[in-house]
Amino acid sequence: MSTEPRAPRPPSQARYAARAVGRSLAASARSASKLAADAARRAADWAEPVTGVISVTGWLVLLASFVSFAAAWALGWIELAFLGATLLAAVLVSVPYTLGRMRYRVDVDLQPTRVVAGERAFGRLAVTNIGAKPSVPSRVELPVGAGLAEFVVPGLQPEAEHEELFAVPTNRRAVIVAGPAVSVRGDQLGILRRIVRWSEPVELFVHPVTARLKPSAAGLVRDLEGEVTKTITDNDISFHALRAYQPGDALRNVHWRTSARTGQLMVRQYEETRRSQLALMQCTERAHYASDDEFELGVSVLGSLGVQVIRDATRVDVLTEELTLRTATPTALLDDTSRIAAASGAFDSVRTFVRERTKRLSAPSVAIIVAGSAVPLAEFRAAETVFGPDTQTIGFRVELGAVSRIAKVAGTTVVTVGSLEDLARLVGRVRP
Repeated sequence: MSTEPRAPRPPSQARYAARAVGRSLAASARSASKLAADAARRAADWAEPVTGVISVTGWLVLLASFVSFAAAWALGWIELAFLGATLLAAVLVSVPYTLGRMRYRVDVDLQPTRVVAGERAFGRLAVTNIGAKPSVPSRVELPVGAGLAEFVVPGLQPEAEHEELFAVPTNRRAVIVAGPAVSVRGDQLGILRRIVRWSEPVELFVHPVTARLKPSAAGLVRDLEGEVTKTITDNDISFHALRAYQPGDALRNVHWRTSARTGQLMVRQYEETRRSQLALMQCTERAHYASDDEFELGVSVLGSLGVQVIRDATRVDVLTEELTLRTATPTALLDDTSRIAAASGAFDSVRTFVRERTKRLSAPSVAIIVAGSAVPLAEFRAAETVFGPDTQTIGFRVELGAVSRIAKVAGTTVVTVGSLEDLARLVGRVRP
């Protein structure tokens, strides 16, 4: 029996050729599919002036007409042919309703552009015929939030204006978008709809209800401007002690009188002073709130605290799971609170939320956390461990209808807010 190793098989040229042909065919197929997609897109763009006018109802009517003709040809039923012809005629009869050109100038105004939830807001729609000929009657649709307002615009002479007033629902905090205003021409059955856009969307900010707090939040926010800490530094204003000179120390810190007396260079040391830096956070996890009204109470607490801190000219960062709110002015902050929405599953705990959202911020002197009644008190205590010993942590736990109170959980102050009317009194009693 031979034990000699087998010689390696020579490479198969046919296999190489088959692979090359396969790669070439695949590349050709990709190129052909891309060309077909581009051609289809160009055809769709070319036909869009026609196909864009046909509504969903119109496409269903055309499909039913095609099916009727096909069934009539296959089954020999003349009744189905009449049905298909009738449906097709309905589409053709709708065409004249979309013809004609309108030249409008449409203005949409909201007064005021910012309201508190529950206050009244009104809108004005003004349609002006800027064409050289009288316009035909038309219908104008204006989306307002989740609703749709429809207005009938009569025929207008050149430069004539038609005005419509409407009320905007502001029962809940939100950013309500009015517009864009579009004119609609088409048949009464809605088979064909020709839509022309005339204006840009306009925003109405519905701010949360807030409580007026006293300046400096009556002790909630300590003014740490100039407050001395236990941290030793080489540059500050509060003198602490002298130490021996080390290479690299600034010569301006040398205490020359003591150096001359001791015969050794001595430099000054200082106790670090710092100014207030707040981190104001609301946990918007939906599961942490018992109801939508309780969530709105949390937003109101956040807005009330943030507005007063900004008025006190204290540096503050306001955060939620998904938003970093602007703090340049109270109005900017309240505008952004109108955009706060409940989150779902963004973070697994309050501590994780606080850690992840503050990791890029400078260490705050006071951290304020707003959360719902479903958050255990231990969660506030766990969030405190994210910060260093120089940071005071305060939790505001909103529980709609509960008795407002203040409790201490280890080193964390937890304020239970049952009603927004109690907030000013509670803040006045908090001492970080």
